[in-house]
Amino acid sequence: MSSARRTYTFLGPEGTFTEAALLQVPDAAESVRIPSSNVNAALDRVRDGSADAAMVPIENSVEGGVTATLDAIATGQELRIIREALVPISFVLVARPGVELSQIRRISTHGHAWAQCRLWVDEHIPGAEYIPGSSTAAAAMGLLEDGAHYDAAICAPIVAAEQPGLQVLAENIGDNPGAVTRFILVSRPGVLPARTGADKTTVVVPLPEDRPGALMEILDQFATRGVNLSRIESRPTGQYLGHYFFSIDADGHVGDARVADALAGLHRISPATRFLGSYGRADAQAPVVPEHTSDEAFQAAHAWVKGILAGDSLGSESPVEASPSA
Repeated sequence: MSSARRTYTFLGPEGTFTEAALLQVPDAAESVRIPSSNVNAALDRVRDGSADAAMVPIENSVEGGVTATLDAIATGQELRIIREALVPISFVLVARPGVELSQIRRISTHGHAWAQCRLWVDEHIPGAEYIPGSSTAAAAMGLLEDGAHYDAAICAPIVAAEQPGLQVLAENIGDNPGAVTRFILVSRPGVLPARTGADKTTVVVPLPEDRPGALMEILDQFATRGVNLSRIESRPTGQYLGHYFFSIDADGHVGDARVADALAGLHRISPATRFLGSYGRADAQAPVVPEHTSDEAFQAAHAWVKGILAGDSLGSESPVEASPSA
């Protein structure tokens, strides 16, 4: 593929919040953009080379992790997260022209959108039935098809604005006006994004065995090195009941000594640990790094141990003076 004109895919159809996230990528507006019907289809396009990268949702401030993405990226051919994007979420209720709010009996949308609008629906359309949709945009577009089996859809305002065959019955119907969804741009493994000083690292860690303290051993790899975790979620592996993996976001870049050391510790405990990427945070918030876990502290510590092994006097020097006798 020509590097001058990249091909991106996203959870479609057009007009979804995912496409809005993709358009935050500097060259996306001028590149080829291909909608995918679901997360697995989007990631498969990247894996088979028909797309350079895919934008998919991974986390919502109200509903938490997007399980379809967490599961799809944790298995199969390895992929890398190279960027994240944050999109404020707002919703409208749309229907065909002439339909009134009092006539609504069945509403379609994506599951995460429904979860964020349930209180509004319960108050204004009590008893309305939820019809699952593959995306908010797909639900809205379905109203324009003959034989639609629902009366209204919950979608993004941009979808309603671009479709003259839809009327908006209500605006800003989300239960949480501050809702934000986090999206990730995923590509095939390659050169990692450079450190920015405000980075995030994502890994998948299978629980090696179900026993007391197993999770604590995993968490200790981060805690003892001063690495903060911004997200940790457990997901079933599907192998058998009680077998889980953990999807983890850690503050920092694998190029940071403290993060690299933590990942090495994870690999010793769980060799099947999957590294999903180190990339700049969308909010550009740099982590607070304790002085004893800075790169300089790690370098000094490694030099001290190296000196001991080499028989240098550095290894025998004591920084603590003996206390004077009384």
